[in-house]
Amino acid sequence: MDAGDRPARLAVGVLGAGRVGSVLGAALAQAGHRVVAASGVSDASHRRAAERLGVRPSPPDEVVAAAQLILLTVPDDALPDLVGGLAGTGADLRGKLLVHTSGAYGLSVLEPAARAGALPLALHPVMTFTGRDDDLNRITGISFGVTAPEPLRPVAEALVIEMGGEPVWIADSDRALYHAALAGAANHMVTLIAESQELLRRIGVEHAGRMLGPLLGAALDNVLRLGITGLTGPVVRGDAGTVRKHVDALILAAPEAADAYVALARLTADRALAAGLLKPEEAERLLDALGGNIWT
Repeated sequence: MDAGDRPARLAVGVLGAGRVGSVLGAALAQAGHRVVAASGVSDASHRRAAERLGVRPSPPDEVVAAAQLILLTVPDDALPDLVGGLAGTGADLRGKLLVHTSGAYGLSVLEPAARAGALPLALHPVMTFTGRDDDLNRITGISFGVTAPEPLRPVAEALVIEMGGEPVWIADSDRALYHAALAGAANHMVTLIAESQELLRRIGVEHAGRMLGPLLGAALDNVLRLGITGLTGPVVRGDAGTVRKHVDALILAAPEAADAYVALARLTADRALAAGLLKPEEAERLLDALGGNIWT
């Protein structure tokens, strides 16, 4: 296969037919490629292989032998050993597209397989996958963080577009920071909202999600459109007394949440100060309320 050409219809194998692998395999099948084999460890993976991909579970070596494009959709920590195992067992990887979907890893994790003749790609879908049936619909229009050797860029771009996504090129050296930015926003947001719901339930609010929904929707819209200038609330207003009351209440009700609140309030104050939204004297009062130096 010519690495510079748009990919023809390919035989696709999935190593790790979990939440991500089953969705991307199904998306490639919808684009006209053919899923020929898949592997998985759990019963849920076996079920997804049958229901979403239309194949019975196979051992990894059989998946590799049958496929021209191999999706490596395993947890990040398992990826180096998987790649090393494929290369170490002498699997015939020559001319085969080897695609991992990790956000944090770039191309270096695929180097052992590349030395054996594989064509390495990193295609990370910027979406959360829950295992629900609507996951396939949710990838339409999302971004993929793409890292590829220069000759394979057209192939990577074509595959992402075929899956309904938009390729965004990420330098290999920037993958860890890229993924930290995404995880910090999405994963920590879930934790923060879940914590807020729990605190509201403790004081008798029955429908915490209903209360939070409009507020969070507006806040998300503001930051995506306006960046830090869309910030509202007591920190940007310089309301040090209110912030101190928050900290005191959290220390009593949920000490672990108090630590997170202080850290995030310090970061918020730092950003607001740098953007000119907060005056230095207001920042000093917040500093006292938070019990630390926001410039350290």
